Amino acid sequence: MSGQKKVGVAGLGVMGSAIARRFLRRERAVGVYDIRPEAAAELVRDGASTAESPAVLAASGVVVLSLNTADIVEQVVFGPDGVLSTAADGVLVIDMSSIDPGRTHEFAERAAKLGAGWVDAPLSGGAPGAERGELTLMLGGEEEHVERALPVLGALASRLTHLGPAGSGQLVKSVNQVLVGIGFTALAEAAALVRAAGLPPRQVLTALSGGRADSSLLQEFFVKFANADLSPTGRVSNMVKDLEAARDYARSAGVPLPITTAVAELHRWLAAAGHGDADNAALMHYYAPLEVRP
Repeated sequence: MSGQKKVGVAGLGVMGSAIARRFLRRERAVGVYDIRPEAAAELVRDGASTAESPAVLAASGVVVLSLNTADIVEQVVFGPDGVLSTAADGVLVIDMSSIDPGRTHEFAERAAKLGAGWVDAPLSGGAPGAERGELTLMLGGEEEHVERALPVLGALASRLTHLGPAGSGQLVKSVNQVLVGIGFTALAEAAALVRAAGLPPRQVLTALSGGRADSSLLQEFFVKFANADLSPTGRVSNMVKDLEAARDYARSAGVPLPITTAVAELHRWLAAAGHGDADNAALMHYYAPLEVRP
């Protein structure tokens, strides 16, 4: 892959690893960094190179972030060994994390002062969508930076929408997570009814398909929830973070979000009960103790 354009990926959780694997499948040279060296081992076997620090990734020219919080993004980008700590001029940071829109705007301004570009590109579609190249991406940033990001992000996504300046993508991701978080909770309640009645989940899904309740969320997750299948697609703790970010923005804007608040508290209960690292289908624990598939 030495002749291919290189991209750096910082953060190798479920999502970051899927992003890096997709780049490798599309024959891009990929440099990877995670605070846990073992997280890079499988990707290195697949052809990625490992970086000793985020600063090393800057040599790629384009660095994709997949991190959990704004504080971690700040440390990885602007810290002593951060992506922009040495050769910042001309580097493009593409932040695919889900973080606060205000912090994103601040980070973009700091990057610009160093001569770097910033695009926030939060996603919908999870790790499976990344591995298929079918993510939906919500983009914020200056036009020139978004144009430069598109050839990179095109390997990951089937839909990309530039929504405005830095932070715009993060704000629309909050809207997405309000809809998804509430939708997951509705699916969990419906699945609890199906489990209580002993009905076959796939036949129930067939009966609902094409009706007013049908949706891509129903198609992808109803059987998973009804079977209490916790194979990883997204963590409860991430949903807590995203719903609380939406609630915080709504509070600052004077917008009431009573249903979102209730759903956020339900997810917080799950996290407090020890299910923070579990898949979103762990919502089923709320309705009854479950024998679940790991």
